Amino acid sequence: MILQGKRVALPSAPVAHQPFEAHARATPDAVAVVCAGRQVTYAELDARANRFAHFLTARGCGRGAKVGVCLDYSVDMLVAILGTLKAGAAYVPFDPAYPAARLQLLLGQVPDLALIVACPATAGMVESAAVDVVDLEQLAGRLAALPATAPDVRVTGDDICYAVFTSGSTGTPKLTAVRHEGWFNLMNWLKLEYGLHSGSHNLVVSAFGFDLSQRALMTPLFCGATQYLLASRNFDAMLAYRVLTEHDIRVVHCASSTLYVLIDWETARGGDALTRLDYVLFGGEALKPERLTDWMRREGNTCTLLHQYGVAECTDVATSYDLAGYRPGEHDIAPVGRPAHNTDILLLDERLRGVGAGEHGEICISGAGVGAGYLGAAGPENEKFTTVEVDGRPRRLYRTGDRGYVTEAGDLVVAGRMDAQVKVRGMRIDPTDVERALGRLPEVREAAVAVTCTDAGENELTAFLVPESDGLTEDAVRAGLLETLPRNMVPARFVNIPSIPLSPHGKVDRAALVDALKNRGL
Repeated sequence: MILQGKRVALPSAPVAHQPFEAHARATPDAVAVVCAGRQVTYAELDARANRFAHFLTARGCGRGAKVGVCLDYSVDMLVAILGTLKAGAAYVPFDPAYPAARLQLLLGQVPDLALIVACPATAGMVESAAVDVVDLEQLAGRLAALPATAPDVRVTGDDICYAVFTSGSTGTPKLTAVRHEGWFNLMNWLKLEYGLHSGSHNLVVSAFGFDLSQRALMTPLFCGATQYLLASRNFDAMLAYRVLTEHDIRVVHCASSTLYVLIDWETARGGDALTRLDYVLFGGEALKPERLTDWMRREGNTCTLLHQYGVAECTDVATSYDLAGYRPGEHDIAPVGRPAHNTDILLLDERLRGVGAGEHGEICISGAGVGAGYLGAAGPENEKFTTVEVDGRPRRLYRTGDRGYVTEAGDLVVAGRMDAQVKVRGMRIDPTDVERALGRLPEVREAAVAVTCTDAGENELTAFLVPESDGLTEDAVRAGLLETLPRNMVPARFVNIPSIPLSPHGKVDRAALVDALKNRGL
């Protein structure tokens, strides 16, 4: 089974930062970025990025080099990113929101790291790296003496533009590389498909280390719009909503759980900042439609919700679905839609043969967005990037490890992970299926299911519930689940909690849930 995205011609050299440079020439006085009350124009941002690019090339950190960026959201962050791209190098986010121990682990995973850009507030987090750590503020005098014009560096669509960390099957973070062609194709598709333009101002609400944040940072600059950055290291719903209310922001990219938080904030205060947006592009985890239904039905809501699917290894987004077309009675799981431009979705069996219409298979991604692979990795991880023969032609693809099927309407549905199933009491169970069943119970506002161990070392399911009101009992929930699930899929324990914790990336933090359970002695 193959879903084929529309074929759209790209430039001979699809380089991600070149549209930004074109906007800097055409509309130099337009506002490129707003952060902490400070505004910077396209011309100013371009000149600063050019000077940093000259600094990098003079140090030999040009085409093919990898530059670490450990900064909070700021103008300097965009200068570092754009300057790195202009030098022909690739940037690697080191998120200062991460715990120190994780940052130390990540520092050892980047082969041939050239240097790291930091600031006084973050330099200590990466000081153990065996490379120079530079501060743009301290370099201000030296950078001012460098040319404000772009360096003469030839960048191609095959060059790596950034690399982000993603979890590997071994549990060790892997550094997956994205090519300019893939990133350009993604942002060009968003611009053409959804009509993004110079007025499509954006607010970044996700953590810097998240793959989603890379397109959130660059897409408005690709379109000539204004990028708004929160002066906060961690997601702050109150601050984010205030910025949405006070500024003409039209687009937000975020994880599903972050969207739920923003909707709850708006609903509790009777606001309308989210309903006035043009688009929220979200995904990254299984959708809980019941968290969105009432808000979507609000009178005057003109915001389009785009439920998207993709992986970091393939430039983040591969498919998109307008939730206005979702009917809960027609689908048990909300679709994630159809492929982006120049992108194909293949559903294959365990022998890499296509499955039939409506049949489940492993979701594989092919086309412009497929990345350059895992840097410095070998063995089973890089084997996920493979080549298969389709219609007599070899086709490079990435095996996502997700299982899915295609609806009669031609939309992709992600049913879960091929490897997410756990054996509980001798039966294989996908915890996501249990979460969906819990989400359909009227007494449950939100739920997360984690695998925990008994004192005897056996696996069992524990459900963490955010009740709609006081008085939610385990017996009531268990009885409700038994109406739709077999007994072996009903969790052994139910724990009521005030809210679901989120990771720095805005997704459900299951490890934190399990740790809290242990701390409570349960």
